[in-house]
Amino acid sequence: MKPNVIDKIVKNDLCIGCGVCAGVCPQRILKIQDNKYGEYVPYETQVCSSHCGLCLEVCPFNSDENETHMGAKIYGSIEGMKYLSKTGYYLGSYAGYSNDFRQSSASGGMTTWLLTELLKEDIIDYVICPISQKDSEKLFSFEVLSEENSVKAASGSVYYPVEMSEVIRRIQEIPGRYVITGLPCFIKALRLAARKNRKLRERIVFTVGLVCGQMKSKNYTKYIAALAGNNELNKIQNVYYRGKSPDKPATNYYYQFIDEHGSQNKIFWNEGVSETWVNRWFTPNSCNYCDDVFAELADVTFMDAWIPEYSKNSQGTNLVLVRSPKVLDIIQKGIEKAEINISKISVEKVIKSQAGVIEFKRKQLSYRLYLTKQKRLKAPEKRVNASKDIRILKKREIKLKEKMQEESKQLFLRCYQNNTLDIKTFRAGMHPYVKQMRQLRLLGKFALPIQIIKKINKLGERKNK
Repeated sequence: MKPNVIDKIVKNDLCIGCGVCAGVCPQRILKIQDNKYGEYVPYETQVCSSHCGLCLEVCPFNSDENETHMGAKIYGSIEGMKYLSKTGYYLGSYAGYSNDFRQSSASGGMTTWLLTELLKEDIIDYVICPISQKDSEKLFSFEVLSEENSVKAASGSVYYPVEMSEVIRRIQEIPGRYVITGLPCFIKALRLAARKNRKLRERIVFTVGLVCGQMKSKNYTKYIAALAGNNELNKIQNVYYRGKSPDKPATNYYYQFIDEHGSQNKIFWNEGVSETWVNRWFTPNSCNYCDDVFAELADVTFMDAWIPEYSKNSQGTNLVLVRSPKVLDIIQKGIEKAEINISKISVEKVIKSQAGVIEFKRKQLSYRLYLTKQKRLKAPEKRVNASKDIRILKKREIKLKEKMQEESKQLFLRCYQNNTLDIKTFRAGMHPYVKQMRQLRLLGKFALPIQIIKKINKLGERKNK
């Protein structure tokens, strides 16, 4: 009798809530719902009688096959394909923006441009992406779109849990050519599911990946909304996560919350959002075990241009990694028609733009895997080996962030009553951790020059010998 995703993944707090398992379940007994922390997880509506194990075979945090091996099978034989361990396979790397969609999008509008172009050129029939729902308990969900205007209206980043079970069933029920957007783990789940399901394999003709440092729970949005001044969180109808201000750099964007009366509250990244994000409050545990930065199994991956020559521009710029020859052809035509202002950029600059995410997902992952083994907890197989060989201050930072990650979830439950968050008590509870983190970073600033001096001294000793 094969174990299922509930026993092996959910009970070990490794579920990312993508919903693919529920979407392909032959008995349709898995349903996705949010837990008390505002994270999506599957649960059984009745006891599984088939024990087919399909739910585990499509789980991105259960598969023994990593993105490198899967990527080689999908893209390895394509002419002109290149490979780097940090990025996976790629045909080309670009930087730029869409002339039409830049202002209405989170960064350069290239994702929206590509999706609408695929529809316009009759290359696909349906776009699957997250859209706003104007429901305080479910602000966003994956939907199937067939009109260009609907895709345009859906543009923008979403830092909110969404799941794919219903759209996966839709693909199986309704023939057509689909393109679907997703985070790295979601794209991996789709690739695994397509291996097992002919309809998914034939009908999903393009996958569009988004670089991801971490997912966030529903409670994350509630917290930021409360921080922005929203007192009744059940009345929020719409959230815009990446507003641009002409007088501020692209890095200092704002979140905007609109309630049922049309009232708007706004909060900028530097006013408290960054504190929550970089310290990993309200982040699912499974995000601690992801080593895919650039959505390596997607036909094309979009990201923000977080490098100095672009990030100071308030309008935003996209970086793009292309793996599909067809997508590359569409981009070339877009350049010729002057619909997009985009040019080649070195892949090294693309890597540099995500240096912080790479540090966390690759270098620091080794120590998190070591800690997990020390606690005798279950962790998925990764391309990074467990190791305690990491600087002492970095060890302390990793442990402190893990504490904040867990405490933010628990403290929120204690401070959230009747759709209102006691923001003062919550922040007071998190303050000791924030203070410790500031002290660590201050120590790090002093430690770096000392390390440099030690290296110089060692080089001098070698030369003298």
